[in-house]
Amino acid sequence: MRVLSRLAVIAFLLLAPTLGRAAPIEELVEERARLDYADSLPDAGHFDISVKDALEGEAVLLADFWMDVPSGRFLANAVLDTGEVQRIGGLALVSVPVPVPARRLMPDSIIHQDDLVMSPLPVGRVGAYVVTDPSEVVGKQVRRHLPAGRPIQQQSIIRPLLIDRGERVDIHFSDGLLALVAPGRALDDAHEGQLVRIVNLISNKTVTGIATADGTVEIPR
Repeated sequence: MRVLSRLAVIAFLLLAPTLGRAAPIEELVEERARLDYADSLPDAGHFDISVKDALEGEAVLLADFWMDVPSGRFLANAVLDTGEVQRIGGLALVSVPVPVPARRLMPDSIIHQDDLVMSPLPVGRVGAYVVTDPSEVVGKQVRRHLPAGRPIQQQSIIRPLLIDRGERVDIHFSDGLLALVAPGRALDDAHEGQLVRIVNLISNKTVTGIATADGTVEIPR
């Protein structure tokens, strides 16, 4: 440690004319942490730096820096404006903004823009199924109860259902020359463009069609 301190002091003395003013320790830590994250740092990632050791002077540079990226824990040797070297440690956590419900959202409700707020979430908690883009949430239908302030899982939202199971629907068939309409009953839920099974209430036969935007079912030719 004494050898390291001497080398750091020598470096400080040599570089002092070009270093300028001391920088906040959080900025120095973030610079080094970004290098350790490299390409794994999310584009919208934001660092939250906490240093557990009180500095005994103004930090000019970090002579050495060690970081465990998954946990965000770091150690560093800070060169102070006095030429002394101080060992510091702390956390450099990365968070990303994700859409969360501004209020509790109940099943079957449609999500609107004002139902959401953006909230920072530690990158380690952003799993493969957490929705990070609000445009992927707005207009969707709630499948499972969404608590306020909690990240939204992809499996908790669906495209809005146009047809509910058991609902009476009109069955449309056209071959270009002949167009027929028959009453039916849906055997499944369906959103626009989804295949759905329905019972023709006239023939009592089960057919499969495509749910359309107006809530009817079209039988493909």
